[in-house]
Amino acid sequence: MSPLPKPNALIWLLLSAVVIGLDQWSKAWVLSSLPEYQPVVVIDGVWNWYRSYNTGAAFSFLADTTWGRHVFAALAVVISLAMIAMLARTPRGRWRDALPFSLVVGGAVGNLIDRLMHGHVVDFIQWHWKDAYYYPSFNIADSALVCGAIALALFGLFGHRDAAAGKGG
Repeated sequence: MSPLPKPNALIWLLLSAVVIGLDQWSKAWVLSSLPEYQPVVVIDGVWNWYRSYNTGAAFSFLADTTWGRHVFAALAVVISLAMIAMLARTPRGRWRDALPFSLVVGGAVGNLIDRLMHGHVVDFIQWHWKDAYYYPSFNIADSALVCGAIALALFGLFGHRDAAAGKGG
């Protein structure tokens, strides 16, 4: 009889589901409540709700191509499946590995749903400094993707030292 397998980190997909749920709920609110391309001030000179659309990737990269939507949809599927496979091989207690994977999956799937349903991603959070600098609009899925990628990089750089010292994850 073979020993029981150790619990894997697939339970972290619940966090992915929460990200997807919040992302889709917020986008439904945006589509039903916010005017297109008109700022709605949240904090004057700093933060607006601003309904816009992105057919490309980050900062509208490749937005003017007809094939970009399909490439980004396929990329979201491949990345999500790779992260899910990594979660399946990750021990449940290794939150430094599981957290970033689950955030990336949630963000990728949240934006994938938009691409499949609308042909573009709905963005609505706009940070700016007075009228001098405007950061491109983004959404909750984008935030999860960026946080997950940063965590992957940080935990990847600093996590190996902890593992070598016997601290694990």
